Amino acid sequence: MATIFLFLLLSTIFTAEAQSGQSSIEPGSFLTVTNTTTTNSSWLSPSGLYAFGFHKQGNGYAIGIFVEGIPQKIVVFWTANRDDPPVPADARLTFTSDGQLVLQSAQQGTNTSITNSPGAATSASMLDSGNFVLYNSDNSTIWQSFDHPTDTLLPSQHLSVQKVLNSSVSDSNHSTGRFLLLMQLDGYLAMYPVGTPYTIDYGYWNYETPGQGNNVRLNLDDNGHLYLENGNGTAGTVDIHLGDNSKKGLLYLLRIDADGILRLYSHSMDQNGNWSIIWSQPDDKCAPKCICGLNAYCVKTNQSFGCNCLPGFALINKSEMNSGCERNFTAESCKPSMTYTMEAVNNTIWEDKNISVLSSSTQEACKAACLQDCNCDAAQFKQGECKKQSLPLRFGRLLESGPNVEFIKVSISTTPTTARNVPKKSKKEVLIISVSLVALAIVLVISGVVMYRYRVWACIKESFQFIQKKKESNHGNIVLSEEVSLRSFTYAELEKVTDNFKEELGRGAFGIVYKGAIGDGKKLIAVKRLDKLLAEREREFQTEMKVIGRTHHKNLVQLLGYCHDGPNRLLVYEYMSNGSLADILFTPEKQPCWDEQMEIARNIAKGILYLHEECVPQIIHCDIKPQNILMDENMCAKISDFGLSKLLKPDESKTFTDIRGTRGYVAPEWHRKMSVTVKVDVYSFGIVLLEIICRRKSVDSDVAEEEAILEEWAYHCFECGELGKLVNEEEVDKKQLERITKVALWCIQYEPSLRPSMKKVLQMLEGTVDIPDPPSRSIPSSVWGKD
Repeated sequence: MATIFLFLLLSTIFTAEAQSGQSSIEPGSFLTVTNTTTTNSSWLSPSGLYAFGFHKQGNGYAIGIFVEGIPQKIVVFWTANRDDPPVPADARLTFTSDGQLVLQSAQQGTNTSITNSPGAATSASMLDSGNFVLYNSDNSTIWQSFDHPTDTLLPSQHLSVQKVLNSSVSDSNHSTGRFLLLMQLDGYLAMYPVGTPYTIDYGYWNYETPGQGNNVRLNLDDNGHLYLENGNGTAGTVDIHLGDNSKKGLLYLLRIDADGILRLYSHSMDQNGNWSIIWSQPDDKCAPKCICGLNAYCVKTNQSFGCNCLPGFALINKSEMNSGCERNFTAESCKPSMTYTMEAVNNTIWEDKNISVLSSSTQEACKAACLQDCNCDAAQFKQGECKKQSLPLRFGRLLESGPNVEFIKVSISTTPTTARNVPKKSKKEVLIISVSLVALAIVLVISGVVMYRYRVWACIKESFQFIQKKKESNHGNIVLSEEVSLRSFTYAELEKVTDNFKEELGRGAFGIVYKGAIGDGKKLIAVKRLDKLLAEREREFQTEMKVIGRTHHKNLVQLLGYCHDGPNRLLVYEYMSNGSLADILFTPEKQPCWDEQMEIARNIAKGILYLHEECVPQIIHCDIKPQNILMDENMCAKISDFGLSKLLKPDESKTFTDIRGTRGYVAPEWHRKMSVTVKVDVYSFGIVLLEIICRRKSVDSDVAEEEAILEEWAYHCFECGELGKLVNEEEVDKKQLERITKVALWCIQYEPSLRPSMKKVLQMLEGTVDIPDPPSRSIPSSVWGKD
């Protein structure tokens, strides 16, 4: 009887302690982020040292495990769904009655599982070890955060074989970063850039554990002792860093930081100071490969490092040193070698990837070979061997000395002229130049006076014409505001310039397009008659004209004017002499070569990017397809019909959602009645990109059944390593073909969140960012992070 009484007493004491420390969480419990300083935003461990719950990240919140008992800046040890966007302030984390942890957000309209535990949990605990655990009805652990580390290892936590620690993007952004620490099957502990093979060529640090077998794990104990041991306990341990038993009251953690360095930290529990680094590897801050991003190389500066761009390149993000670099000029396809020159970068090493190798070469011959090769962007010369390379270059770093020389192809127009290259001028030459400049200045002054007087008269004349046109318009005509720099035409004028709408150029969802000419017949135009505009959408028409009138980009068809005359609504565009992309892509005798195809793809991407990120308000095209991409006299691709999707009748817009049986250019979310975002244009661009690669239509009933739907066939060819079939086994750059195909497959991912932004798409097309393999269609993935 006394034994039973003692048991009940102890149970009561432990239960009360657990409740006071919030270490026992029952189904029905929940957390909110209304105020993250209250206990309602996290569940504490019994001692109050650790917390599981919401913490601030970026413009929203994330769920993680962090130190609550140290009065300083929050230090996060583990993050749930770390690559998901931050959640808004209305987020709520609920331990549901069926034993799942679910994150809910009314603003985002989402319900996301946090733990994906294999069974229903009946309780949960935030332990004083920093481990968050879910238990079943037998009080057995069915899920724990220690088994799913992010970037940190805590004392008593293990990094088991084939488990990784992934660095974060930064101290404030806990999404997956660029580097990882891997406990390998062969017993080696090694670090690699994310997305590279686990081989010696790509690793930048490892710790040898010879003879330890294939079940080695990394351990950190409460005294800061970092060591490797065989999981079977039969082969002893290998010390990496010895702890100190004499120092008490210290908290330790091991982390792979955003810069790719593995560091062991300590913090005194009775002090308010910062975390101290007691061990780190590697010592060389430039050792982590790709620390500077693509097309940049790392330079050691005392105890830190810096990043330099290649010649002819500039930082993608000037506020982030390691963002990588992109060309500061537009590389044109297969221009003569006189357009470019080669600039040398001495004593640098890069990833050893080349498109061809020339033996027994000289530096001059190496540069000349690259200049004459359209696919060569750089050339590495070392001891008589020349390796031609294509962009992007990665893993660059500067050596103190060495025979390595990297030659970079740079546009002559961007090459700086140094003082030593400018010959000294004679006195006679200086005098001639000075007299010429004075004469030029006099001419400019006279021209300015004449132009000013002419401009004043022109402005008066334009004002008179504007008033006259307004009088001539029908009574119902509403003139757009002056913020639209477009010419207003009367219907009679457009009848005249099109010869009574005689020559039809084409038909589309918005109406019929006719050929015309203005300026005494010297300037050709295309006049689009909008025959499906509803009367009640007059205001929308005016709004869209204001938006379109402010757009200006070389890859958008320029809108020159409009007609808002009575019931007539017409648009006047620049004339595109080479028709549409569909005309040249699907007509065998007009089809472009490979380099022209790639240039067309980049131009389309630039136009869509402008609509998505540089227009205010943002423009979603909603109908990207070859028929809406027009080609000018120089075969430059330009997007048309942007901003007009809102002007269609309801029955016309419905045709999008009716296309269920075949896959064309329409993103899947149209069928699922999801909200439409810019990602619908990304999907359509992906389909168009596949058509550009293959020079065929996205759906073609004239080919074999397994090839009829282009996106499915392209996926099959990619996964089977048969990309040559996509180009009919023609001779093209295989690396470029693989890269461009991967871009297209990422764009057509079923879930919009998996598709990259158009900015990312353009970077991939230009070769300035790495492109991971797209996921299998049956396996979800998330690698792009926030756009």
